[in-house]
Amino acid sequence: MFVTLEEIAAKIPDGAKLAVPADYAGIAMAATRALIRRGVKDLHIVGVPTSGFQSELLIAAGCVKTYESSALTLGEHNPPYCFNNAIKEGTIHIVDATCPAIHAALQASQKGAPFATLRGIIGSDIVNHHPDWKVIQNPFSDSNDPVVAIPAIQPDVSLFHAPLADREGNIWVGRRRELINMAQASKTALVTVEEISETNLLEDETTAAGTLPALYVGGIAHVSKGSWPLGFWQGDGEDSDHLRLFKDMSRNDSTLQEYLAEYVFGSGSAS
Repeated sequence: MFVTLEEIAAKIPDGAKLAVPADYAGIAMAATRALIRRGVKDLHIVGVPTSGFQSELLIAAGCVKTYESSALTLGEHNPPYCFNNAIKEGTIHIVDATCPAIHAALQASQKGAPFATLRGIIGSDIVNHHPDWKVIQNPFSDSNDPVVAIPAIQPDVSLFHAPLADREGNIWVGRRRELINMAQASKTALVTVEEISETNLLEDETTAAGTLPALYVGGIAHVSKGSWPLGFWQGDGEDSDHLRLFKDMSRNDSTLQEYLAEYVFGSGSAS
């Protein structure tokens, strides 16, 4: 259950459908750098419901074949040059969605259902560009009542960073219920954590409600500050200076390669 960063990276095969959370929810950046160092290829990233620096870095390193999400944003550090260039050059395939659609498709997988339905996107262009989404009649209505049927998304792996794990492999995520949804929708979850608890998190009434059971977890690595340079809701704020540095160095390929050499493969990786 408890493994190294390198073992976490080894558990994510080439071509995997990899679910990752939005930047505010707990990003396993140390594991992401280990994954790049492993040389992973052809990932299908599912941003839940968006992604940011993590996916930008994976795209920069040539690890991504498909990006499925409602957005890729670096927030105050926009624009994401690597993502934009990959789209222009056609080196990644985009599967556009909306935040509710991503969550609904994962919830369908979480419940073992083949699809989920939504109404709010009817009439939008996004439906026209999704041949796998079907506008159907609500079978429980006698009047015209169209809904969009969205196929379940079942990732191979969910990858995220959390504050706490116990020795039994349970993971505390607190109010970040999207992490539980994401993990339960996936075939397995791989998690880096800030700390290890000697108390069973499911036996403590104060932590049980916000705990992902070990049943859904395939590997845990203890990595302090594992979300750096991104901020963490149970830890440090973001390293804005470093994110600005990445933005500046990602503008052209030569300085981007220098960044990867120093901060992913070199001594500046911090992991």
